[in-house]
Amino acid sequence: MKDKVFELIDQEKKRQQETLIMIPSENYTYPEVRSAVGSVLMHKYSEGYPKKRYYQGNEFIDEIELLAQKRALELFKLEPEKWKVNVQALSGTPANLAIMNALLEPGETILSMFLYDGGHLSHGWSYKGNKITLSSKIWNIEFYFVDSKTGRFDYKEIEKQSRKVKPKLIVSGGTAYAPEIDHQKLSRIAKSINAYYLADVSHEAGLIASGVNNSPFEWADVVMMTTHKTLRGPRGALIFSRSEISELIDRSVFPGIQGGPHNEIIAGIAVTLEKAKTKDFREYAMQVVKNAKALAEGLKEQGFEVVSGDTEKHLLLLDLRNKKLNGWFAGWALEAAGIITNRSTIPGDPASPYYPSGLRLGTPALTARGMKELQMQKIAAWIAEVIKIVGSREIAEDKEKRVEELKQFKKEIFANKDILVIRKKVQTLCLDYPVNLD
Repeated sequence: MKDKVFELIDQEKKRQQETLIMIPSENYTYPEVRSAVGSVLMHKYSEGYPKKRYYQGNEFIDEIELLAQKRALELFKLEPEKWKVNVQALSGTPANLAIMNALLEPGETILSMFLYDGGHLSHGWSYKGNKITLSSKIWNIEFYFVDSKTGRFDYKEIEKQSRKVKPKLIVSGGTAYAPEIDHQKLSRIAKSINAYYLADVSHEAGLIASGVNNSPFEWADVVMMTTHKTLRGPRGALIFSRSEISELIDRSVFPGIQGGPHNEIIAGIAVTLEKAKTKDFREYAMQVVKNAKALAEGLKEQGFEVVSGDTEKHLLLLDLRNKKLNGWFAGWALEAAGIITNRSTIPGDPASPYYPSGLRLGTPALTARGMKELQMQKIAAWIAEVIKIVGSREIAEDKEKRVEELKQFKKEIFANKDILVIRKKVQTLCLDYPVNLD
């Protein structure tokens, strides 16, 4: 009898095959990566670093980790004398925590991008006076913001703020910031106040590797990236640091933050990095951005407001307030139609993070299926149809009433005949552009 777990995996596989995955942080990896991640490497414990382990039997584990490090430096064209890379961090949040732990004393100040403006929880977050994330409980977190009119950074304002709050670390990197980040300007601001500059390029890593987005390596002291977004790898993280601080980083990852690394993930990352060196991957990365731009234009033609006006990366952010709708209703309605997105806060959002005013969309997974600009136009039209079907809706203020209304909405939208017609069209498009999940 088949274990229930494998039945659920089969159902998830079917869902991924038959829906349009448009969450910017999700992507399809390669069969070879899945083979490495599901390999016997998961049986081995390997606390420590290559040639300096606390366990016996790590001869081949050492070689895999060294290979991953070598490939990472090669991919980003970094000199081993100037840069080191730690491949052991389990994911982006532990990686950022390790960097902060390495470079700062408790209570020192970090200047990060505000969450509502596209920043990330791991850079420090407090909400309504409550310190939410561990980093906000250990360090003093200050925020910089996008310009309210343009939806883009005003670097002169960031410089003014940095001189005022005097951070020890400036962090860049947004999960919902569509323009490119000027690493040179942020680096110069950091240097002018004797601060470190951390470029968190988790979202843009594959685009940077291919030369589609600007590289932070000339300017940053530390570069952190996750490996499962535009790089198309397994869920892990890489921490690149300048040689003079690399020992601090390594000691902070192990034993500072975690114990034994996940060897199967490191192997999957090594496979990913080699694939990212190819011409096929460069073409893929270029098409990701072309598709994002086409999607943004298509949605603007459908009457949507794109935050910052355009995109220079793989993602875009919609402000749904002109539709008199929030991201919660839009997200569930689109899922009913087989279009998988995620709700998101927008700059200056008057709503809460759970019921925000925005919707975040991305093109990495669509592009991995082989879709191009024409398909983006089609998808933009379907999104507009879904939002029109939903109409204007507001979240009830009374909690009990709200819970009941939202429950009823989900029940009705998944049974809506017009939505089901769009879902059928989505499934047909997915069949035309299948993805290898074996």
